[in-house]
Amino acid sequence: MISYLKGRIILKKDKFIVLDVNGVGYKVFLSQKTFDKIGDTDELLSFFCHLSVRENSLDLYGFLELEELDLFELVIGISGVGPKAALEISSIGPKEKLKEAIELQHEEIFEGILGIGQKKARKIILELSGKIKDFDSFISRKKETDPVLDTLINLGFPRDKAKQTLSGLTNIKDDEEKIKRALKILGK
Repeated sequence: MISYLKGRIILKKDKFIVLDVNGVGYKVFLSQKTFDKIGDTDELLSFFCHLSVRENSLDLYGFLELEELDLFELVIGISGVGPKAALEISSIGPKEKLKEAIELQHEEIFEGILGIGQKKARKIILELSGKIKDFDSFISRKKETDPVLDTLINLGFPRDKAKQTLSGLTNIKDDEEKIKRALKILGK
């Protein structure tokens, strides 16, 4: 899965850019707000990405901020909300602005977003009202993750065993060295 790209803009069209990453051009859809923020072609940029896989297409959606990507992934989980509408919803503003609008049930925050009428706005508010409260704890849990622990778990080691092993390696600061030592210990 493509989750991050860094490259130069070689083409800027309506709602998308083509990003040259080491000689490969990626078509990345952006929200109007992000599109307006970025400069013209040949600018070096980094994007967090979401790869949308459909029956007949693979589309990349780009975000300058990780929190915007997290919000997009929360919104796209609502049935009836497509990725292009979710892209615009996730860029409405800071998370607090969207959270407040949902708590106060202000449907007008979705005005101007293509494909979001009053009925769908109500549905989004209803579904997000429960999820948005958990969003802060979701984000804080994501920030607290340990990349070394995640690596060991992805390699197939049980979480508790990997955690126990890492607790004995607190004097090592380099993540790569921690992984090497942990693998030696876990391999015995």
